[in-house]
Amino acid sequence: MRPGAAPAAVLVCLSLLLLGAGRPSAPLPDRMADTGGGTQLITAVAPATGSTTGTVTWWDREGGRWAAAGSAPARFGANGLTEGAARRQGTNTTPTGLYGMPYAFGIDAAPRGTAYTYRPVRQNSWWCQDNDSRSYNRWTEPRAADCRAARAEHLIGYRAQYAHALVVDFNYRRPVRGRGAGIFLHVNGRGATAGCVSVPKAAMREILRWADPARGPHLAIGTGSGRTAITRY
Repeated sequence: MRPGAAPAAVLVCLSLLLLGAGRPSAPLPDRMADTGGGTQLITAVAPATGSTTGTVTWWDREGGRWAAAGSAPARFGANGLTEGAARRQGTNTTPTGLYGMPYAFGIDAAPRGTAYTYRPVRQNSWWCQDNDSRSYNRWTEPRAADCRAARAEHLIGYRAQYAHALVVDFNYRRPVRGRGAGIFLHVNGRGATAGCVSVPKAAMREILRWADPARGPHLAIGTGSGRTAITRY
């Protein structure tokens, strides 16, 4: 071999590496440990656990492939994100993990085409966050007698945020007292949330028109990397 000449095998390997470098990475859902088993998925990704902003993307799986159906800027808890299983109530953190979405609700009427069960917010609609109440982490209408008003959200008082919302199945089906209550995907308020995920109103309306409970949509919340990376869920 003449000086400076590279073996043919090395040249082949370099060519393959260069070709691979130009290929786009697999869609995010394909890189996740679990997507909930359905053919729709919403991902909410923050750059790091201390972030209060990020991106929400909604995905469809058709023909065995995931494709983004839409995307919007997102807001998270005022104190960032934390592992859902270790979250504590009152910390203003958004729980990471993979969650179902039992139903939708709103002060405004449901967007035309909404397939989810949509519960209208009335003057006496509350979400109980009282750890001592039997209605903990539940909608109660009227407010349950054992749920103190100071430890509940009067839903109609949040006209911007709860114009439209989807309930997130965090600590919902078998509530653990002290872990947190009232985690939703909802419309943006003035800034970061108290632990929910929020998006602009137009995006929330689009998500409600797109989401089909028959297709088993889930919400995955996580960071771009690290212990709370969305690909772990």
